[in-house]
Amino acid sequence: MVNFPKALKCYCVACNGHKEHKVTQYKAGKASLFAQGKRRYDRKQQGYGGQTKPIFRKKAKTTKKIVLKLQCKECKRINQRGIKRTKHFEIGAKKKI
Repeated sequence: MVNFPKALKCYCVACNGHKEHKVTQYKAGKASLFAQGKRRYDRKQQGYGGQTKPIFRKKAKTTKKIVLKLQCKECKRINQRGIKRTKHFEIGAKKKI
């Protein structure tokens, strides 16, 4: 289990120094219906003929790599940082003794 602090002091490119950053977890946004790949896929799926592209079913990984969003408290610039794989991830939880 990974427990990360809510605030972190790390380097900010815009401020050119180590500043306090607010830590949040990255979450993928809603997929656009108008992205080129989605338009192509929808066009190919139209009509008769069933499923045209393979559906991936052999999932091997049980975890995802965690990506953190670090927002500088001074200039509000957002930087991303990837950390290792983990099943349980928390931000700002109380430390267990």
